[in-house]
Amino acid sequence: MPAPFGNFATARLALDVCADLAAPVAYALRSWDASEAAGAVLYVDTDPAKADTATFAEAYEVPLDASANCVVVAAKRGGHTTLAACLALADTRVDVNSAVRRHLGSRKASFAPLETAVAESGMEYGGITPVGLPAAWPLLIDAAVVEAPFVLVGSGRRRGKLILPGWALARLPGAEIVPGLTG
Repeated sequence: MPAPFGNFATARLALDVCADLAAPVAYALRSWDASEAAGAVLYVDTDPAKADTATFAEAYEVPLDASANCVVVAAKRGGHTTLAACLALADTRVDVNSAVRRHLGSRKASFAPLETAVAESGMEYGGITPVGLPAAWPLLIDAAVVEAPFVLVGSGRRRGKLILPGWALARLPGAEIVPGLTG
């Protein structure tokens, strides 16, 4: 089947290629209580050397407003650190210092160290996706992502990406639509 955008050889239903996904992503798709959403997720095979956003967008002709980046943040208050994920369109930036910090009620928020993000998510750097994140993590989503007809996100690995309707992202466990998440 064709992908709704981009220059990909093929697109397949993600539920049919779970072996190509990171384990937490495959598990999340198979156990997602929103079966209509899970069934709408597509997988496109891509070159892992082209996983970084700008390179990927150029190589596969994906507009930045159809691609979303999932970043892991560490919010601190007192001696406690909360990990959370933020999802925003690739042509915007998450406002970590203000919007995220305020929403999570923390004194300080910053991007989580690479090693922490990878170890705690069970996903590869360059492929972290909102699908299959740890249950305890809040998933803060910019409204523009949910309003997009289709959005490209990671697959949990550097190889391959997921394409799903924006509305499906709002149905992920822990998802919160946060006005003003990007600045």
